[in-house]
Amino acid sequence: MSFVKVAALPDHADPVFEVVGEGRPIALCRIDNEWRAIGGVCPHRGGPLGHGALEGEHLLCPWHAWAFHTATGANDFDPTCRVATYDVKVENGEIWIDLA
Repeated sequence: MSFVKVAALPDHADPVFEVVGEGRPIALCRIDNEWRAIGGVCPHRGGPLGHGALEGEHLLCPWHAWAFHTATGANDFDPTCRVATYDVKVENGEIWIDLA
């Protein structure tokens, strides 16, 4: 595993925001008290998933509302269309993502 620090725990209440890890945009999502990380670019038209909205456990692309499950990265419309998912850990007030 190769964890990289991507953010400090945010003071804001936004459940979704974008970070960059090793040059890659990543969408961080907080569902209840669990953090999830998925690839930050929608494969449909390149929308910024880190600016999307959560609907249950799905992250909706802000451009065309394509939904991706935050645990699996699968798209509801086309399950073969996915985004990467990353393991997340929180230590000492910092968010780390396994980008390996």
